Amino acid sequence: MQYDIVIIGGGIVGLATGWQLQSAHQGIKVCVLEKESSIATHQTDRNSGVIHSGIYYKPGSAKAINCVKGYNMLLEFCKTHEIPFDLCGKVIVAADESQLTTMEGIYERGLQNGLSDIRIIDEKETKEVEPYCHAVKGIWVPQAGIIDYKVVAEKLAALIKVNGGEIITNFKVDKIREGDKDITISSQSRSIVGRLAVGCAGLYADHLVRLTGDQPPHQIVPFRGEFYALRPEATHLVRGLIYPVPDINFPFLGVHLTKRIGGGVEAGPNAVLAFRREGYKHLDIHAGELFEALTYSGFQKLALKHWRKGLDEMNRSFSKKAFLKSLQVLVPSLHEKDIRRSRSGVRAQALDKHGNLVDDYVVIEQDRMIHLCNAPSPAATSCLSIGEYVASIASKKLADIGG
Repeated sequence: MQYDIVIIGGGIVGLATGWQLQSAHQGIKVCVLEKESSIATHQTDRNSGVIHSGIYYKPGSAKAINCVKGYNMLLEFCKTHEIPFDLCGKVIVAADESQLTTMEGIYERGLQNGLSDIRIIDEKETKEVEPYCHAVKGIWVPQAGIIDYKVVAEKLAALIKVNGGEIITNFKVDKIREGDKDITISSQSRSIVGRLAVGCAGLYADHLVRLTGDQPPHQIVPFRGEFYALRPEATHLVRGLIYPVPDINFPFLGVHLTKRIGGGVEAGPNAVLAFRREGYKHLDIHAGELFEALTYSGFQKLALKHWRKGLDEMNRSFSKKAFLKSLQVLVPSLHEKDIRRSRSGVRAQALDKHGNLVDDYVVIEQDRMIHLCNAPSPAATSCLSIGEYVASIASKKLADIGG
């Protein structure tokens, strides 16, 4: 089967890339390959469901640029296609005076990224936004909101099909062969041929690069994030989104409280090493993938640097009381009976060999393939902007190879 573009990965970024290619090239033959039986079952469907504003990210970085641009594109897409969302706003709270300097730095980043409506609020104003929240000060971010990204992904998939594209599920790529005139993507039972391929494989993005015979510049290490749900009687304690001031020495934003678009309130996620790349439970173990992570020099150096934080996260993973203690910093009136374990997700965290977090998007170009080799949060918010960018690279390659 011959296509112009073959996209490997049926998550929200792969689907957005396919749709953006169709939007730019009428009649282009697009095929999306997904190893699962349905699309968007991993990072797309297992995140917090937050529409990020772009406040945290280094000004001028691909993260910042694509988040701010992608935010507006996402809202327009949702309005056009009648996808529910709620700009409920977010407060980033400083629980004590020691966090104020970091909080002010985040505020300045937000201003540099073009978020003119954000403002620093005092304890009284924080109580007006979130009556049960504890804070000495906070940042009010009115742009932040909530959405179900699985619904967005399903709409993108439907549009790809309407435009003549094809989505093939249960297709686990195990071989990639680049020829002079095309590229062949194979599973155990069939092969797909394209003029060009795009890798959007998320947790297996680095493995995909290796299938082409190249070595990726970093390795994906999986971190599981676990959520608790507030019982219905306790949901009144949270009106919108309550986030802590993050630890700037650690890659994740810390456990937070999040109103859900479908109703209810969630708490989390934490961040612990997953024992397999799609390990959603404590005992989900893949010996090869765990060995790969533990023996990687980048992970070993990260673990040595942040071992104390890692132990704290592991404690919160197994202990409901420890998890609750983190939540009570934000909402002191929460009790153990108010929360119950719900779901989990796994982040694809890229680490270089020196133990440094690869914080920005990474695109690798080969003759007939483009790899989106790192797409951390806020990739879901930014998906249409990232997709447009990757599609622009693909368009240029198609022109260069004659089409």
